[in-house]
This record gives sequence, C-alpha cells and structure tokens, in this order.
Amino acid sequence: MTVYHHPPVAPDTSLPDPHQDTFSKVIFGFWTYLMTDCLLFGTLFATYGVLHTHLFHGPGPRELFDIKLAFAETMVLLFSSLACGLAMLSAKKERVKHILLWLAVTWVLGASFIAMEFYEFHGLYQSGHSWDQSAFLSSFFTLVGTHGLHVSIGLIWMFIMICQVAYQGLNTDTFRRLIVFSLFWHFLDLIWVFIFTFVYLLGVA
Repeated sequence: MTVYHHPPVAPDTSLPDPHQDTFSKVIFGFWTYLMTDCLLFGTLFATYGVLHTHLFHGPGPRELFDIKLAFAETMVLLFSSLACGLAMLSAKKERVKHILLWLAVTWVLGASFIAMEFYEFHGLYQSGHSWDQSAFLSSFFTLVGTHGLHVSIGLIWMFIMICQVAYQGLNTDTFRRLIVFSLFWHFLDLIWVFIFTFVYLLGVA
C-alpha cells in the first residue's frame, strides 16, 4: 500500500494590514457617533411631539409652515445626497476629477438648502414668530436648527475634503475620509426626511 506524505503546512505568520485595521476602527467609531446623534435627534423629535400643540394662543403649523418651501428644501437635499453618492462611485473608480465635480455639486446643493432654511427662519422672525413665542416654536426652531447646524458643519467638512482630494489626490486616507463624510451626509438627508414628514406634512394635515 502506498503511503502519501503531505508536506507540512506552514503556520500563517502574516500580520494584519494596519491600514485595514485602522479603516475598520474609524468606520466603527463613526457609526458609534451616528448612534449618539440618533439619540439627540430622537430626543428633539420626542420634545416636538409633546410641545407642538402648546401654542400659547399663537399660530400653529398650519398658519406658519410653507409646505412648498419645505418640499423644495427636501428635493434639494435629496439631490445633494444623490450627488454625494455619485462622488463615492467616482472614488471607487479612482476618477479624481469626477469626485471633485460631484462634491462641488453636493456642496452647492447643501449651501442652497441652508440658504432656503435661513430664508424660512428669517421670514418667521420678521413676522414676529420667534423662538420664545411658544413651546411649539421653541421645539420647532431647536429641531430644525440643530439639523441645519449639522448641515453647515457638513459643508465646512466637505470644503476641506474637496481641498484634500484636489491637492493630495485619492489615497487611503482621503478615500476613508470620503466614506465617513458620505455616511454623515446621507444620515442628515434621512433625518430631514423625518423632519419633513413628521413636522411639516403632519403639521399642515
């Protein structure tokens, strides 16, 4: 009987890729941050749900909200999320010029959203409907304003990302930062969809 001797298999002594390990930790850490942001917005939504009927003899959502403007804001932010997704597709294909193009489009749309939100807030203040007029307005301004603050931070972050990709090109670090930023931007888009539905649509229904 023939006996076959298999050569011994050498143990795997390869070290883990430090870049991959760092990448996983960064993504996990950012998901953890997004969960804390979910708690923040969840608290603000709950507060608005309790206080939106406390009008203090003042106007309510039906009298104050411009649903057409809110819908326009929603569409602008949705298209900015689409442009951000196209920037990430370009990053996977290593097309730097396309990355810069779609990030620029995302930035312009995000800035347009902030401009429309400022226009809405300014109009309310000009009409005498300020943050301290009623519990309803306090919770409304806090919820929508917190989201707007996040978008503004995202615009600053995006501008920095555009500069980094333009000067450094696409490398491991810039690609990782693009992924983290895209998670943040899509998260803000999702939060706004909830705001539009829960605050504006239900408010004027």
